[in-house]
Amino acid sequence: MPRLARWLLLSALLTAIPAAAISAAGVPAAAVPAAYPAAPGSQARLISVSGSAEVKVPPDEVLLSVGVESRAAGLDEARRENDKDVAKALAFLRAHGVADKDVQTDYLNIEPQYSYERDLASKLRPQFYIVRKSIGVRLAKVDAFEPVLAGLLANGVQHVHGIEFRTSQLRKHRDAARALAIRAAQDKADALARELGVRRGVVYSASESYSGGWWRGGGWGNLGGQALQNVVQQSGGGGGEGGGEGGALAVGQISVNATVNATFAID
Repeated sequence: MPRLARWLLLSALLTAIPAAAISAAGVPAAAVPAAYPAAPGSQARLISVSGSAEVKVPPDEVLLSVGVESRAAGLDEARRENDKDVAKALAFLRAHGVADKDVQTDYLNIEPQYSYERDLASKLRPQFYIVRKSIGVRLAKVDAFEPVLAGLLANGVQHVHGIEFRTSQLRKHRDAARALAIRAAQDKADALARELGVRRGVVYSASESYSGGWWRGGGWGNLGGQALQNVVQQSGGGGGEGGGEGGALAVGQISVNATVNATFAID
């Protein structure tokens, strides 16, 4: 018998031995483990829903970010001018009852400006210097916002980088929004179960997320929170301080949003 034929016959015999041995032992062929076992049979029966809630609250504090910019031919002169304007702005804030703990200079930038002329000497020697500083201010009274901002602009400040209306009771309002969102999720699950002819069981898993609690505006565009809502609750007054009759500032209300994703078992 040729060598190739003997090799093929031997390979066939070796392959058949395990199956024959198993069959002789009385083990059904179907009991042999497969290379990729089948997935478990029945999966848990679940209902997954999300509930969202929005609580509207009047802001009770304002964060301001303003800037002081100075330009001069010499660096020392530009820094002196900037320091003088910053000191004037800080003195104004103290005079109007803003505590030192609510004021912070949080940015400093020095930028030399060079000529675009062709000769190398002009390109290497700065024409003038720009010195910038930013001041962050927290106002505990919303109705102080307009006079403080106007006074800063009249006392050394040239730029308004940002205005943020906030609530100091953020944790409290988030808790309230979460409770409403949980109730909305339960109501959704009950409605789904009722329409499907089943009953909602115990909660299987849950997660939460939040947004809002402030309204922010600035010179380069406004940022605001957006969220789908199932429940809206009004909390407190409609316009906050400074929103009364005859006032020029209407701060309205800010939104505190909560979303709860919940999965329930089906009974």
